[in-house]
Amino acid sequence: MKIHRNIEELKGIKNPVVTTGSFDGVHVGHKAIIRRLKKLAKDINGETVLITFDPHPRRVLYPDAEGKDLLMILSQKEKIELMEKTGLDHLMIVNFTKEFSQVSCIDFIEKIIVGILNAKIVVVGFNHQFGYQRQGDFEYLYKLGRTHNFDVEEIPEQDIQNESVSSTKIRKALLQGNIQRANAYLDHYYLVKGIPEFLPTRSEDFKRDIYNLEIEENVKLIPPDGVYAVSISSDGFNCKGILSIINWGIKNNFLSDEIQIEFHPLEKDGFFADREVNIYFHKRIRDSSVSLDKEFVRAQLVRDIMMVEELIY
Repeated sequence: MKIHRNIEELKGIKNPVVTTGSFDGVHVGHKAIIRRLKKLAKDINGETVLITFDPHPRRVLYPDAEGKDLLMILSQKEKIELMEKTGLDHLMIVNFTKEFSQVSCIDFIEKIIVGILNAKIVVVGFNHQFGYQRQGDFEYLYKLGRTHNFDVEEIPEQDIQNESVSSTKIRKALLQGNIQRANAYLDHYYLVKGIPEFLPTRSEDFKRDIYNLEIEENVKLIPPDGVYAVSISSDGFNCKGILSIINWGIKNNFLSDEIQIEFHPLEKDGFFADREVNIYFHKRIRDSSVSLDKEFVRAQLVRDIMMVEELIY
């Protein structure tokens, strides 16, 4: 997959089949669009192009309202990694600014989709809107397609357990700690990526490797306080693990962004220090607890390990 950050780089792509959107989560609905994109491109001997935006448009357009506290299911790095796995040919990441938000829907189509890309087919998700003040929709896009000689196709909503899937529903499930529901909507395990810091004192206390995990992007959604069954991946090595999340502001009854994320891999002592890791969430197994009684914490850790061994095969 080729990654582009300059729209001019999209010139010369062979028979482009194009879609646009935020694609936060790369969830089951997004994957349905990408599968169709690939099928259509294969049929016309073309290439797939996905145009997405960074930062999320709502964070730019409504910084003091709905965009203010909008948390992302995926960091930019995580989104790129998941997009690569889909087999896309081209990913265009547009720097979404207030200036770009002023581009009308007709200019977006005529100057970019037609003028630069010369798209052959445009694929959109259900109820997709685009352009200045979201004035463009499927019907408008279809009319422009007839004028500018490109086909348009709309992919219906995707359902999981008779519920339509959306990034909003995934965020809600994650913030409630309902990891399994979120994973069903995503069609993959919820992912957190970061660089771990080995904690020698805590590791010595509990006779097990303990790491602190720093998250690069402060808009990344972190599930609520609790202990989670996870799997950990780095440099081709995978193992089961336990991860705990503690928001110290909540624990101490004051507002704070101080969130502590620690994890314990069940294998490979010393392997993960200073290596970028992917941590995949399987299930929230209990509430977090803060105790100075080391024997109590050791015993709880043993129980957590037994539960993780049963949950993850």
